[in-house]
Amino acid sequence: MTNTDEQTRPAARVIGEGEARIWGMTAAERLHRTFRRLGLEEGAATTGGLVAADASYVFDESLIKALAQHPGVVLVDEDGAPAAIHALGAAARRLAAGEAIAAVAGECRPMSAHELGSAYNSELRKREPPILRRLTAGDVRAVERRLFQGSYKGVTDLVTKYVWPAPARVVTRWCALARITPNQVTFASFLLVLLAFGLFWTGHFGWGLAAAWGMTFLDTVDGKLARVTLTSSKWGNVFDHGIDLVHPPFWWWAWLVGVQAREHPVGAPTLILSVIFVGYIIQRLLEGAFLAAFKVEMHAWRPFDSFFRLITARRNPNLLLLTPAALLGRPDIGLVLVAVWTALSLAVHVAQMVQGLLAPRGRVTSWLSN
Repeated sequence: MTNTDEQTRPAARVIGEGEARIWGMTAAERLHRTFRRLGLEEGAATTGGLVAADASYVFDESLIKALAQHPGVVLVDEDGAPAAIHALGAAARRLAAGEAIAAVAGECRPMSAHELGSAYNSELRKREPPILRRLTAGDVRAVERRLFQGSYKGVTDLVTKYVWPAPARVVTRWCALARITPNQVTFASFLLVLLAFGLFWTGHFGWGLAAAWGMTFLDTVDGKLARVTLTSSKWGNVFDHGIDLVHPPFWWWAWLVGVQAREHPVGAPTLILSVIFVGYIIQRLLEGAFLAAFKVEMHAWRPFDSFFRLITARRNPNLLLLTPAALLGRPDIGLVLVAVWTALSLAVHVAQMVQGLLAPRGRVTSWLSN
């Protein structure tokens, strides 16, 4: 960062303290974290002005980020009351001296959360209006539910989307109150990855599935915990996504080893394992190539693509095939189904990539952003 950048970047200030606590912190603490994450230093106004936010509100991080890029704007709530401001010159100095946002709001252009922020979140692949809400003691749980909902990916597998949200919100809140960090949750999920691998390898499929499903649940919790408490980090993101990317084919390899030692070994084990490994790797490469080529996630392109993400041959849908097979005493059939579903999913991914390449220039955009 150059000295010019530092001089023109606005400073930040939290107005008030806020009485209620949300996800284990006050609204003021949440704002301090937001400013740090956005690289806004709290202190006297700079030539870039001063971003001041009222701690009696809960803000979506994207709103503060957008406000920092819009000098001379005051962010107002649904009733038109000023909640945050990016003031310049004398107005910024007055705010830094302790004046209220309302005292200088008349010198700035009002904008609502809808006007300032975007409803489309490309990172989470969803449409979700940014939150701007006054926080009171009686409204804490409702606001927590809203923030948790906002932290959830819109396009994901059917277990993560429909089964885990309710229990994950309870566990996420407990972790936040207990000051458990997202990286600690991720590390626990990593231990379950290793445990499931060992249990599958030795043919203990029931206990292995318990560990595997536990891991998928914690994999949901760690990301949500990071987002609602504003504690995500580059290392945590690499750690979490690295585990997610690497471990699934090794689970299926361990499952094959366990099956081959049981009473119903599969025929052509090398072929089955090759289809699973190669199919998984090519699918992930195609998803990456699609994103690089069109700057949009493959599964966020069209409604069908988002639907197919619910059931595509990733970890959780594959576990849904393996679990009933193991419970019925035929883990071998479950593995064959995973191989078949991986091959079919690969065919769909190839078709999606070809369709994207054949589409007119500029037509590959997310249907969620429209």
